[in-house]
Amino acid sequence: MENVIEVINLNHRFGQRIIHENLNFSVPAGKIFGLLGKNGVGKTTLIKILMGFLRPSDGCCRVFGEDSHNLSPQTRERIGLLFEGHVAYEFMSISQVEKFYAPFYPNWDHTYYYRLVDMLGLPHNHLIKNMSCGQRSQVVLGLIMAQQPELLILDDYSMGLDAGYRRLFLDYMREYLEEKNRTVFLTSHVIQDMEDFVDEVIFLERGGALTTTSLQDFRQDFRCYRLPRNGQSVSPLKNEMIKNVETHLNHWDIFCFQDEDRIKEVLQSQQVDFSKLQQIKLSLEDAFIGFTGRY
Repeated sequence: MENVIEVINLNHRFGQRIIHENLNFSVPAGKIFGLLGKNGVGKTTLIKILMGFLRPSDGCCRVFGEDSHNLSPQTRERIGLLFEGHVAYEFMSISQVEKFYAPFYPNWDHTYYYRLVDMLGLPHNHLIKNMSCGQRSQVVLGLIMAQQPELLILDDYSMGLDAGYRRLFLDYMREYLEEKNRTVFLTSHVIQDMEDFVDEVIFLERGGALTTTSLQDFRQDFRCYRLPRNGQSVSPLKNEMIKNVETHLNHWDIFCFQDEDRIKEVLQSQQVDFSKLQQIKLSLEDAFIGFTGRY
């Protein structure tokens, strides 16, 4: 299967601060990848590098086999890009902005644009500057869909969209992706949207660490164990087996990829009383917070 995106030995720093360190991953054609991580870990920076807007400190990225800093116009036509913030030409109207964009994309299909935008119930001469943030988001998403891109790169597509519009967009996206061998690489702060949508997740962490896994495997293998404190003076500690420990008033929550027997062995080695340990069911958002940490 062709890799649409390839990131090879990628390193990036801002001064002395490490953003990415030896990142390696690939995104096959036809897959939906979610890039997840807390604010400030470099998700938008990585997308800027992928699109050639920012040069990495070391390593390289390829999109459709071309170096990201030397993408041909023909390759750029195959990419639908949304940056955080939903930038649009605010002085134009709904119809004017569609006519402006259309000539740049040979596969332009205005029906995709108007199917989304007409949901707003606004006349086509309505100016973008007079729209709410959510309405502007809908216009930009409609423009991207109309491009008919083979690769969609969406940096926080959900910004400004309420729950109804997010659900609407995901429904349209699923329909769009069924038609051809299209690929999506996206970020979002609304974790629950990912649950029934993405195939694979990439976790970025501060300091440049990266974990790639299928969403199914992550939901199945990442676990939380709750341990009452009961006056214990020795607390569980993070190590190579324990991803994260959250301290609460009456208990600790221990997050890891280990089964119960293995985590008991780890706690025993730390001289922690595990007699009342119990596994807690996690939502996807709970698991994400447990993996990345609250702060």
